[in-house]
Amino acid sequence: MSTPMAGVPILRLGSVLVTGLLNELDDKAATAFADELTERIAADEAQGVLIDISRLELIDSFVARMLMELTTMARLLGARVIVAGMRPPVAITLVELGLQLAGVETALNAEQGMASLGWKQNLQLPEEAPRDALR
Repeated sequence: MSTPMAGVPILRLGSVLVTGLLNELDDKAATAFADELTERIAADEAQGVLIDISRLELIDSFVARMLMELTTMARLLGARVIVAGMRPPVAITLVELGLQLAGVETALNAEQGMASLGWKQNLQLPEEAPRDALR
């Protein structure tokens, strides 16, 4: 795994890349993040990308546009992008700015986003010891 240029970790889970955005992401860091993520999509042949924005309290038009462009670039590279965890103030700001994030799929939280990308959580408990072995 390469070191993220924008300081934002990008993790690989099977064919899915998982990452997130923080409030401290300025325009230069956002551009570096988009470059790094598209490089990773191509290098890892990722089929899906989950971008968790649950820690993002505010959004501006530049970051919103970057999310739309990143989604388009990912689709061109063969990956599906889901933006998860949008907070109500972020949604309100997007509407007030007149930004619709056209083509961007969203999920209420990261778990739902991963499920939409085909990731299945395995909740199997360890098998119990055979009862005969306990006697």
